[in-house]
Amino acid sequence: MYNPISCDFFDQLNVAMQRKIPSTIIYLENETNEEQFTLEGIVKTMEVVDGKEFLVLETKEKVRLDLVIKFNGRRHRED
Repeated sequence: MYNPISCDFFDQLNVAMQRKIPSTIIYLENETNEEQFTLEGIVKTMEVVDGKEFLVLETKEKVRLDLVIKFNGRRHRED
């Protein structure tokens, strides 16, 4: 089930995109897997696919926003 992100997280993503800030994203692959993954890069855009929001890095890698645990050291998901 998709859970919308907070306005604070959305604002942080927008700043990172506008300023092209190199970012570190710690996230879960899906809702059922507790294994954490880390990506580093510049967030190019955000997009909606089938009602779910994703961040897209310049490398074309995508991460579903509601599965992000930490973005640039700031926690956005409770375990």
